[in-house]
Amino acid sequence: MDRRKYQKLLVWQEAMNLVVGVYRATERLPTTERFGLCQQLRRAAISIPSNIAEGSGRQSDKDFIRFLNIANGSLLEVETQLLIALKLQYLEEISELQNSIDKIFAMLSSLKRKLKTED
Repeated sequence: MDRRKYQKLLVWQEAMNLVVGVYRATERLPTTERFGLCQQLRRAAISIPSNIAEGSGRQSDKDFIRFLNIANGSLLEVETQLLIALKLQYLEEISELQNSIDKIFAMLSSLKRKLKTED
């Protein structure tokens, strides 16, 4: 059995792309936010593919779904923090990141539905 099957999941791949996008966006934040919003955004973004990977290695679909729900929560956190950065005018636009977030939401929902029907 391939222990790295999570790397083949399109939702994990898209989440990894979001991490890269968040890192690039946070490079533009003011240095005063280096240990605040910047670190929080990066931590939440990293949590998304990490939870997808961890959940895929669990023994049951129920456990996998639980980790997908955690990833979903982290995705909401990233979205909220990006909107805060936008409101504070730390970032000029986040449409590309928002598109990725929307895509990941849809993919997580679809994967959870699929896993529930397989139970």
